[in-house]
Amino acid sequence: MIKPCVVVPHYRHEQAIAGVIGRLKTQSLRCYLVDDGSGAQSAAVLDALAAAESAWLRVLKLPDNRGKGVAVMAGCAAALADGHTHAVQLDADGQHCIEDLPRFIAAAQQAPQAVIAGVAVYDDAVPRARLYGRWVTHFWVWIHTLSFAIRDSMCGFRVYPLAPALAAWREMRHGRRMDFDTEILVRMHWAGCGIVNLPTRVRYPLDGVSHFRLWHDNLRISGMHARLFFGMLWRAPRLLLRNLASHS
Repeated sequence: MIKPCVVVPHYRHEQAIAGVIGRLKTQSLRCYLVDDGSGAQSAAVLDALAAAESAWLRVLKLPDNRGKGVAVMAGCAAALADGHTHAVQLDADGQHCIEDLPRFIAAAQQAPQAVIAGVAVYDDAVPRARLYGRWVTHFWVWIHTLSFAIRDSMCGFRVYPLAPALAAWREMRHGRRMDFDTEILVRMHWAGCGIVNLPTRVRYPLDGVSHFRLWHDNLRISGMHARLFFGMLWRAPRLLLRNLASHS
């Protein structure tokens, strides 16, 4: 039996987070809401949520903005210390279909050693440029893994088995910000974790807030792909043998 929880990284989504927490409350899961140095305006909202929902919501605060990866893994480490085996990662902006959470938990129960990775199904509100950028990353991830095992490495709705996720995180020297979701998934695949792809509806951020910085984050993502490509090269024989064995 797995013992799941939810980890929500938060950075300046004070307009949307109360709605996310309200929807999560119906799921009867412990939640770790990790604030990534958002500042005083967000702190007041999060403190009110923590006081109102103390039975199941734990708010962790990082002193300054360190990136989504640091926030997610801080929540995962706290969850593991509290006895949880798996963590559902959800974004704080309300874009994920929280009502799909039971499907993700059921998939994790069926494959407890695997990552349950959301595959985003967007509505018409998503900017086309973002979709094209995602397809570029999909292409490179297929190269990094020498497989089609990961259908969407950028969707922030997923379930991690905590011990393998934290082990992969300890090996990562980069991948703290917008590159986190992709890099940790590739590295967990390299380490032998299975990937179960699960389609889920995704809406563009409900509060209209996106922290994606066009030039800065695209440069960061390009650097990630370069790191992963060279990391793949020396792993290629093992990855190819694994892929052949899985199809034999």
